[in-house]
Amino acid sequence: MASTLHWSRTLLLAVLGTATASEFQIPLVAQKPLGAGNALTKPLVNTEDLQASIKIENLVERAKSLYSFAELSEPEYGHPTRVIGSKGHSATLEYIYSAVDKLDGYYTLSKQPFPAVMGNVFESRLVIGNEVPKSAFPMSLTPPTTNKQPVHGDLILVANEGCDPSDYPSTVTGNIAFVLRGKCSFGAKSELAGKAGAVAAIVYNYASGPLSGTLESPTPDHVATFGLSGEDAGPILKKLKNGDGVDSIAYIDSEVKKIETTNIIAQTVEGDPDNCVMLGGHSDSVSEGPGINDDGSGSLTLLEVATQLTKFSVNNCVRFAWWAGEEEGLLGSDYYVEVLPKEENLKIRLFMDYDMMGSPNFAYQVYNATNAANPEGSEQLRNLYVDWYNAHGLNHTFIPFDGRSDYDAFIRHGIPGGGIATGAEGVKTKEEEIMFGGKAGEWYDPCYHQLCDDVGNVNSTAWLLNTKLVAHSVATFAASFKGFPERSNTTVFESSEQRAKYHGHRLIL
Repeated sequence: MASTLHWSRTLLLAVLGTATASEFQIPLVAQKPLGAGNALTKPLVNTEDLQASIKIENLVERAKSLYSFAELSEPEYGHPTRVIGSKGHSATLEYIYSAVDKLDGYYTLSKQPFPAVMGNVFESRLVIGNEVPKSAFPMSLTPPTTNKQPVHGDLILVANEGCDPSDYPSTVTGNIAFVLRGKCSFGAKSELAGKAGAVAAIVYNYASGPLSGTLESPTPDHVATFGLSGEDAGPILKKLKNGDGVDSIAYIDSEVKKIETTNIIAQTVEGDPDNCVMLGGHSDSVSEGPGINDDGSGSLTLLEVATQLTKFSVNNCVRFAWWAGEEEGLLGSDYYVEVLPKEENLKIRLFMDYDMMGSPNFAYQVYNATNAANPEGSEQLRNLYVDWYNAHGLNHTFIPFDGRSDYDAFIRHGIPGGGIATGAEGVKTKEEEIMFGGKAGEWYDPCYHQLCDDVGNVNSTAWLLNTKLVAHSVATFAASFKGFPERSNTTVFESSEQRAKYHGHRLIL
């Protein structure tokens, strides 16, 4: 799950230089029509039969392959990773494309390259007074400190929430800005601090928890920026408000660079092309680890379901997507929806997001996507998952539908969405321990965004069961959209001005 960067069509044209607006009206490029195979001789997809075809052995073997790809990045990163731009991610893309390519003409297969910004923090340290706060984390996409060397200065308390140039006193020049989280984005705060002459910035939380965020689209005025918990910020604030001086040393060695990466899209040759069920997972990991649960489990679930679906015919087209750059801020899914013409948008009846299907300390989580807050049809999809868990005598919980994964761009552009997950860095409650087993007081995935997110980090029971549920969701809508809300011209909209708390796994506000 993912930091953020939202590319507007104008920005994309600027980045790619000579490209014209008309070129961005084609959502899929490098298309490879593979033929219809012998689809007409196959039975119509049936949910029970498709679910029965899912085997944990196939999923585990795919996971082992994925980890071997992550190992290809060791010479550059010092450990296995499948972050965009790495050899591990390139091998992952080749694997997915090749696997679908071999499926006997059942899918039209496409690659969709797009520009991306990625960041990597190699080293960081923050000292405040004589303390090294444990909650200090560099923001995603932060630039380094000057010359990648430590910078020293007094902490200067910024007024209000640091969203206006007048909030930054003249004394911030040559010093370190201390800014409260809220209202405007972290990127805006960093940029304003840089314009005011600060050598670094610290954004502190108004809550006790740590603050892991992103600066979003890089600008020349961004300065090296840390997040800090409200708990660690409290004593510092007290001193600053009493007029006591507090000095600080900040150090970040990082890089932020532009690259090109690729989405992979596969659509059934058969099925009504004007009524598509779409589902996706992300192909990349964070730079810190191999990402076998996040989101190897989701992307491999899609690949296995896509493979087993070839045994059946479908009434409605099924479109699988493997997004790149999710961990850098939902880049691939944002790009896909951003350049999608209105008439193509309307062909997508719903989008289902599958991110982290087998967390070790799992809970069966359903996004609480209601029609009141999201495009109509989102609630019906939510209820499909709930009904399936209930039918199998399984507990479930609802989790916020707050923009933390690749469904975000779809619902912002009028496409119903939803999905399931098994938990990331959240802490399992005692009640959930009773409902699902595992251990209360620990993260759902103790290896979330870490080096230990390897093959042994995926719970086979949860992964197999949820892959069967994914198969059920595909089979249901591939056979019929009966009773599901229709799309219309009025349901296509852009709400890019709306700001969510999250865009990917990192906070943006």
